[in-house]
Amino acid sequence: METLKNRNNLINSSEIVELLNKTSSPLENTTDLDPLIDSIGDAKYVLLGEASHGTHEYYTWRAKITQRLIKEKGFSFVGVEGDWPDCYRVNRYAKGYLDSGKDIYSVMNEFKRWPTWMWANWETAAFIDWLKIYNEDLSADKRIGFYGLDVYSFRESMNSIILYLEKNDPKALAVAKTAMKCFEPYNRDEGQTYARASSFVPELCEKEILQLLTEIIKNVPNYNHDPENVLSTEQNAFIARNAENYYRAMIKRGSASWNIRDEHMVSTIERLMKFHGKEAKIIVWEHNTHIGDARATEMSSEGMVNVGQLVREQHLSDGVVAVGFGSYKGSVVAGREWGDSMRKIKVPEAVAGSWEHAFHLAGDGKNKLVLLNKIKNEKCLSSYIGHRAIGVVYNPEHERFGNYVPTILPERYDAFIFLDETSALHPIHIQPDGHEIPETYPFGM
Repeated sequence: METLKNRNNLINSSEIVELLNKTSSPLENTTDLDPLIDSIGDAKYVLLGEASHGTHEYYTWRAKITQRLIKEKGFSFVGVEGDWPDCYRVNRYAKGYLDSGKDIYSVMNEFKRWPTWMWANWETAAFIDWLKIYNEDLSADKRIGFYGLDVYSFRESMNSIILYLEKNDPKALAVAKTAMKCFEPYNRDEGQTYARASSFVPELCEKEILQLLTEIIKNVPNYNHDPENVLSTEQNAFIARNAENYYRAMIKRGSASWNIRDEHMVSTIERLMKFHGKEAKIIVWEHNTHIGDARATEMSSEGMVNVGQLVREQHLSDGVVAVGFGSYKGSVVAGREWGDSMRKIKVPEAVAGSWEHAFHLAGDGKNKLVLLNKIKNEKCLSSYIGHRAIGVVYNPEHERFGNYVPTILPERYDAFIFLDETSALHPIHIQPDGHEIPETYPFGM
């Protein structure tokens, strides 16, 4: 890969490999996480990344870190790069609410929107089963939650709002139905039709959505019989507003739609932190491109911000720790194009000149943990070096042309977990057999 080789010169630099070898520690079991847990200290925001949305080890190691933070550091809830309505069902199941699902499979099977495997997988199911058992020993107000932070669920959020208002607020229900009716002609393709229409009529349904949000916020004090359902209804209204903004921004080139999405996720974090009280602590599960500080990549020069940057800027005094993940080779679940059938895809060895290649050389094929905040002033680490990022769409034959993000690693993350060889995760929606639990479930949870 020419940009990596010529611009970064890592392929010829033994200094970086030697430094990583000297400063990283082995990562084989949960005890090996001790340095990371110690370095997190009293931080209230811990952001745990992943270099793909379909890798078994990223999910299981995030779960192990999260379990320790919940048990040892008193963290309050988990926020993930998922849709609010789907994750809210999981949240109620994990907290043991009545009529919240008879088992984790039935709850996870309700994830319908592509890419379903991101959260409807046995790795997440194992963590939620553990969380449900852990919550049984806690009072209702202390139970650990699981929430979706994303903005994509316009249709599902509107349906949730209407179901809630049918029982609680006939006046606001009429406003919600008016907003839903405005969107009906554009309701078939994840907002793309709406985006195109909004280029001709910029306001389109904006007035109706803002009226709905205003009506719900005004009446929130009266919705007091189930505080979490009130929170959910309010959040769904914010999703409707921000999704409408997102759809309008989709048609334009540039950073606007990305920024709307990440700013929405940060505002959702703020709302959840306020709901959980002054002592609240959050663990975030999202892709590296969201939790790693955008200012340490070329995203910044394109006018893009992300969750990692915004949370650091707004809450540095409360303690923010971002942990990146990466691997050298293996396999992943992804699609060849948007909406494609999920499939297991081979991940080739990382290209020479990348961070992943350097870690591979430094670790002799072993998994490693490195606390980057302890070596961030080392001059040899101050260059932009390619760092692999795999999304829900992945074509490894084109990888070297678009899957490496130039990154100053110690500025992007506070710590990094390197897993030399990784494997594909285990989706719940398997065709044609459907319900098929992997032999090693629940993965040592």
